[in-house]
Amino acid sequence: MSVASHVEELRKKHQALSEAVEKEQKRPGSDDFNVAQMKREKLRLKEEISRLTH
Repeated sequence: MSVASHVEELRKKHQALSEAVEKEQKRPGSDDFNVAQMKREKLRLKEEISRLTH
């Protein structure tokens, strides 16, 4: 897998997590722990994307 395709996959995962976080936060009785985990994973992906593109 090339670096460019790996970065693209990471960006897709990051976008999917963004949508999942937004959806979970809008849901009544949302699980704050689950939201926090998704946000941490999103940040990890963002940092990896940044590392690979710079």
